[in-house]
Amino acid sequence: MLATAESCTGGMIAAACTDLAGSSQWFERGFVTYSNAAKTELLGVHAALIAQHGAVSEPVARAMAEGAIDRSHAQVSVAVTGVAGPSGGSADKPVGTVWLAWHVDGHTHSERCQFAGDRAAVRGATVWNALAQLAHLLRS
Repeated sequence: MLATAESCTGGMIAAACTDLAGSSQWFERGFVTYSNAAKTELLGVHAALIAQHGAVSEPVARAMAEGAIDRSHAQVSVAVTGVAGPSGGSADKPVGTVWLAWHVDGHTHSERCQFAGDRAAVRGATVWNALAQLAHLLRS
């Protein structure tokens, strides 16, 4: 069973999964945790972790993926947090910066991506990469 924990994609990964007929056999739930408070309340991401590293960071993405496992009946999760734009970027986290994390077979994996384009392009690339890497990890 799969759980998603999404910030910058706002539920698009869950929507892509549930667009598939039969997804009720493997999709358990999705968390849309757009705000920092939602990450803390719904996924158990420590506020201090967000304060120290920022919401768009590897530690937060990993905590989101692990929180989705801890707060669901899923065995596999994917989490994303990023800056989709057009504003909100910074020198160290420009628009298009996305951290992705996956929890598969008891291990958490993470990756930083820098996507180009407008808000829709960044969000679409995030969904595609999140699911492509999930499929790769499940095959490994």
